[in-house]
Amino acid sequence: MIFKNIVMAKNKRRIKIRSLGFYAPEKVLTNLDLEKMVDTSDEWIVTRTGIRKRRIASEEEATSDLAVEASKQALENGRLKVKDIDLIILATSTPDTIFPSTACWAQKGLGTDHVPAFDVSAGCTGFLYGMIMAEGMILNGTVNRILLIGAELLTKVVNWKDRNTCVLFGDAAGAAVIEESDDESGMLSYYWKADGNLGNLLSIPGGGTRMPTSPRTVAQELHYLQMKGNEVFKHAVKRMGEAALESLKLAGLKREDIDHFIPHQANTRIIEATGKRLNIPPEKVYTNIDRYGNVSVASIPISLQELNQERKLKKGNIILMDAFGAGFTWAAVTYRW
Repeated sequence: MIFKNIVMAKNKRRIKIRSLGFYAPEKVLTNLDLEKMVDTSDEWIVTRTGIRKRRIASEEEATSDLAVEASKQALENGRLKVKDIDLIILATSTPDTIFPSTACWAQKGLGTDHVPAFDVSAGCTGFLYGMIMAEGMILNGTVNRILLIGAELLTKVVNWKDRNTCVLFGDAAGAAVIEESDDESGMLSYYWKADGNLGNLLSIPGGGTRMPTSPRTVAQELHYLQMKGNEVFKHAVKRMGEAALESLKLAGLKREDIDHFIPHQANTRIIEATGKRLNIPPEKVYTNIDRYGNVSVASIPISLQELNQERKLKKGNIILMDAFGAGFTWAAVTYRW
């Protein structure tokens, strides 16, 4: 795998993000609202997570609905039509259904005609995994243009009686149109890994073939997200640091070359600890977790688009994207804007 990554880093051909879009539901749930629902406080949440509010989908909305709205924005921003897309990759941990895939439901919502579509399940790392997969398919000529979506509706899988987890998550979707670069911009390198031995530390135990849905699994609340926070924190900081440094090395760059560091928005403690581990100045670290909460695979594309909308991304800027998620999975992508 390392040899393969090195070869790709030296290859002049690369993929780039043509355009971005994102969607967050209208309903806002603040920390003050949560104080009325569970034994917590605004101070407790902000101190431990940095989150002040999050977006909540309506009862009628599913993950694919959020994905469709984000995708429409990305297509519009790229001055493209649905017919210009050759493939849909949708990263999510909260699918509409076990099958069909959420990508197929999004395909239906977008009205595409027989475009292949599939899901990626890699926890919060899914969007970066999707970018890495997109590179191979575009550069080998399988497709010309890919719609990559990261969408989550996590508020429907959290236990609202568990104050340690229900305060963390929100709902949102981000989308990117990816194609081959025609200049020096694009993905310079990547590093991706996984360790299934630690999967039990962050999971939804019930509902699959390991533990099929039954009166017992429902009664024991095994269909909600479960997380051993301290253990996840420890591994997240270590592995995000590892991924970031390896990706930079493969691109032939150093920490000082980074203009923008976009970590997955899990909580501010992980973000700050990772930034310090990498010795990246705080002003180069982008955060928006205070407004959205942890929206998993949607956090990186949303962060990219917000930076873009704020005109903070300049041509030639080096962006380091870094994520860690259930699996465990972790990945980093070094990108030239």
